[in-house]
Amino acid sequence: MVSLQNEKVKLWKKLKTRKWREREQMYLIEGPHLAQEAVFSAKEHVHSILIDEAFHLPADWPLDSIEVFQVTHKIFTELSQTETPQGIIAVCDMKSSSLALKPGRFLLVDGVQDPGNLGTLIRTADAFGLDAIYLGDGCVDGYNAKTLRSAQGSHFHLPVIHKNLFTLADEMKQLNIPLYGSSLQGDELHQVKVSSPHYGLVVGNEGNGASPELLAQMNRQVKIPMAGRAESLNVAVASGILLYWLESARLA
Repeated sequence: MVSLQNEKVKLWKKLKTRKWREREQMYLIEGPHLAQEAVFSAKEHVHSILIDEAFHLPADWPLDSIEVFQVTHKIFTELSQTETPQGIIAVCDMKSSSLALKPGRFLLVDGVQDPGNLGTLIRTADAFGLDAIYLGDGCVDGYNAKTLRSAQGSHFHLPVIHKNLFTLADEMKQLNIPLYGSSLQGDELHQVKVSSPHYGLVVGNEGNGASPELLAQMNRQVKIPMAGRAESLNVAVASGILLYWLESARLA
């Protein structure tokens, strides 16, 4: 396959934009580590593997049901989304964007704009074994190339769902899932008793936090006590601390 005008190549190139990712429900991941994670953890979602003409696929990868395309270096460079292409791209189908809500543990992300932060949040939710991570209307795309690299394969381990958080909060309340919102005006963690094994944790925009209207729907607003002089913590760092607190209280 040598032509940039090939229909498959044109589609793959379009998947570099959010509009086409959402339309086709497909996305690109790049590099040996992420491609390997996709093949071994979520093979059913791997549509195709694209390799640069000089790249050699590992012999032990289970690729029997996956189309593999070797492309010219010029085409691969056109498809790559990194400054230093690593020779392999996987074309993946998005997991279902809907999930039948039931009691569980969830991270709700309101208006986070930095793809690196979002990727770290997805990876953190995965590390704590959460059931899903929900991205509100103002969030950066969950399948942005930088988000995918930062998440390090966690997209294959839990659902990443774009949904209106106000609607979701109402649905969680109906299921008696307690909602905790991270807020500088909240109660310090030691003042809050966690009594349910289920929860939804809301974290917000890097500069302004979660919206006041969304925080008003919380069962409790909470904050991390800080002895130093920093005004606030990075959203991904704060989320890790809050999830550790919730998990420790849940398992106590």
